[in-house]
Amino acid sequence: MKLTAILSDIHSNYEALVAVMEDAASQGADDFVCLGDVIGYGPSPRQVLRIVIENSRFCLMGNHEEGVLYQPVGFNWKAEASAYWTKDQLWSKRHPPAENRRFRQYLEGAPRYVEEGDVLYVHASPLEPTKEYVMPEASSNAAYMKQLFSRIKRVAFGGHTHLPGVFTPHQPFLAQDRIDGPFPLVGGKFFVNTGSVGQPRDGDTRACYVLFDGVYIVFRRVAYNCRKTAHKIKRIKRLPSALGTRLVLGL
Repeated sequence: MKLTAILSDIHSNYEALVAVMEDAASQGADDFVCLGDVIGYGPSPRQVLRIVIENSRFCLMGNHEEGVLYQPVGFNWKAEASAYWTKDQLWSKRHPPAENRRFRQYLEGAPRYVEEGDVLYVHASPLEPTKEYVMPEASSNAAYMKQLFSRIKRVAFGGHTHLPGVFTPHQPFLAQDRIDGPFPLVGGKFFVNTGSVGQPRDGDTRACYVLFDGVYIVFRRVAYNCRKTAHKIKRIKRLPSALGTRLVLGL
């Protein structure tokens, strides 16, 4: 049975991505998919893109890909600054033109969603694949949950909020830290937020991703040298230092 590692919101964090790839391989994952926001915020966009291109079966378009390719509309000042810096890193004439073209073509070709049977993959939401935030408190809005789950056949995977856990149509959001061991995706509909590889925001500094065998999911938390990544960010004058600080806080 195929075991898929589902990664989201890597955000140019090379150290976190390497740690997650190693962990997924140790668990027997033989399929890798990425739900977008490979780039943005972090200090290593080129290194991360190389790994994703070489290892992922597909990578979705995230709002940070849109922000770098086009304009960072609606971004806060820190995200906007990182988008412009990332754009310069990816298209700069200081780097090999052939690799620059490869990166651009890969990002431009990223789909907004992928549907495989009764499994849907999005970056943000089944309702708006690249931008809509489905926050934990949304689970108390019955009308919104009905609309959201009308777009899901059995299960959808997303990221974007960096808050891992599971939504179901009629129950409160189940945060990742309340899930112990394999979680079955049977007998109903589910929207799984896989959390963030490169910028966790749930108070846990460890990278987060999901393993999926078609029936069960397992959330994996992986320690990595977040202080090393934070130090890299703080050495880059055009990246707000707060982007590094939040890595060591998990916020």
